[in-house]
Amino acid sequence: FPSSPLRLPRRRQCCLGSPVFKRKRRNREREMSRGRRREIPPSCKTYGFPVYCASWIPLDQIPSAGEGRDDKAGEGRDGGSEAPSEGSAAPEVATRDEMLLLLGGGGGEGRSGIPNALVLARFDAASRSLSDEPVHKLTTGQDVPYRMALHPRGDGILCSFPNGCRWFEWDLAVDMKVHKLGLTSSGRTLTPLKDGLQLSLVFNADGSLLATGSEDGHTRIFKWPAMEAILEQSETNQSVKDLDFSHDGKFFASVGNSGHCRIWDLNSLMIVANLSRDNGEKFGFCRFSQLNGNAILYTTANQGQFGRVASWSTTSWNRIMSKKVVNDPISAFSVSNDGKLLAVGTIEGDVVILKSNMQVHTTVKQAHLGLVTTLAFFQDSRALVSASFDSSARITLVENKKGGGMSLWVIVFIILLAAIVYYLKANKLV
Repeated sequence: FPSSPLRLPRRRQCCLGSPVFKRKRRNREREMSRGRRREIPPSCKTYGFPVYCASWIPLDQIPSAGEGRDDKAGEGRDGGSEAPSEGSAAPEVATRDEMLLLLGGGGGEGRSGIPNALVLARFDAASRSLSDEPVHKLTTGQDVPYRMALHPRGDGILCSFPNGCRWFEWDLAVDMKVHKLGLTSSGRTLTPLKDGLQLSLVFNADGSLLATGSEDGHTRIFKWPAMEAILEQSETNQSVKDLDFSHDGKFFASVGNSGHCRIWDLNSLMIVANLSRDNGEKFGFCRFSQLNGNAILYTTANQGQFGRVASWSTTSWNRIMSKKVVNDPISAFSVSNDGKLLAVGTIEGDVVILKSNMQVHTTVKQAHLGLVTTLAFFQDSRALVSASFDSSARITLVENKKGGGMSLWVIVFIILLAAIVYYLKANKLV
């Protein structure tokens, strides 16, 4: 694993060193030695470095060349050491089957030979394949991209590095036929975020607020792009693992490495709830969503060696539903934009897509050989990207699994009813 600060959280290190994890790893190695090789589909590719963050690019929201340059806030350079971008030739004007995603990661500081980079990769839904090579690559010197947050308007993307954050913008070139897309450092100085690694970054729905959670326990909310702080909270000996804004702009959730989840009212900037935990639960991730027109909060929790997902009322902050969904600790989580699908990744490399009622939609066993580091649904929910320490990124298409007929239980009931009617008629009881 990369050197500090990109070490695994202590709780995750314990999971990886547990007897259960070691036994499963030995069983997997034994199966591979017996010739049961893991099949790697065209939708899974490696790009030469451990991947920590990923985001789909909304091509329809990206301004044309030259647009959006006049409203950059802030002055000065951020001191980044990005090398000139490579592979400026990017996909032609995107069709529905052409999708673009951004991946970030690397080997950290030192001379490991593993680059630190942001890469753009193309996924073709028709052939279900990821591009063998990045369509664009931006190396980031000694600094590894750890987290990223795409601005809701498509203006650019904010990335977290060990010593601060940097804002990146799209490098565009448009001609009669080809829409070329690259990435470049904006040079903005984000002074309030130069004090260390941010473990979580998130914009609110309209992009006017940015929330950050740091490794040293600072939870902050800024007005964007002015970077004026409206909330600053600090906890000793804590780190902030995950953050999220509610879609209606009323609430803000934070999860710490101690396993607690707190809810803030954005009008009063006061804590209004501390979510209750069942015995042995430690919250890991939090995501606001919509269900049947109502706001809802989802959380993940690791309980022993199991992973659970719970849904919460945003009025009473009581649990609506809670279910064990995987037999291993959860290491990544995502919720689709329409709120109909959830996805969890595990320390064993498995990926599970769930319906909003917690029923399993799709399971991909051993999607990756290492811990799943990040998950992200495509904007229209038809695809999910997962990535891992094993340097791989994988796309799972979300198949439409609408019922094609009556359920099994209905069919069984009809058969039993017909048998009863036949018996009664045969014995002249009716």
